[in-house]
Amino acid sequence: MWKRDEAVRPASGQPTAAPQPPAPPAGAGSPGAIRSEVSHHIERDIVNIGKSVVIKGELNGSEDLTIEGHVEGTIQLKDHVLTIGPNGKIKAQVFAKSVIVLGEVTGNVTASDKVDIRDNGSVDGDIISPRVAIAEGAHFRGSVDMQRKAAAPAQASASQPQPAVTPQAAQPQRVGA
Repeated sequence: MWKRDEAVRPASGQPTAAPQPPAPPAGAGSPGAIRSEVSHHIERDIVNIGKSVVIKGELNGSEDLTIEGHVEGTIQLKDHVLTIGPNGKIKAQVFAKSVIVLGEVTGNVTASDKVDIRDNGSVDGDIISPRVAIAEGAHFRGSVDMQRKAAAPAQASASQPQPAVTPQAAQPQRVGA
């Protein structure tokens, strides 16, 4: 039996090889570890409102939000994604970075990035967003204003000085005259 214990002890001595499995993650596992941390981080930043939840009033947040329930009032997610699930029914003014509609929205939707009305999604209200996607089978009643981001006009004004190069091209014409 002592020999068996000795065999077990070297085996327990070999679990010092257990640090060896962490060694491969240090090389190739670090990106995997980062990915798993990122996936956990993403999961923590998404909040779900269940289909039995009813909210009346103002809803503000600094996380991505999925709504399956009913919300009436105002929803503000300035730099985050709002997803209205297939069971979600919203009667609100919506302000978010990106809005994905699978359920029903009654009210105006303003997004700084994109509004995406998916199949069977419904929006009754005006949309203001630089990008809008409406899937076949979706319902939309309202107007669309595809305003560009504030950075885009700045780039356009930066492109306006380039035509100033044209007067320089006019100078060689004067030289030729």
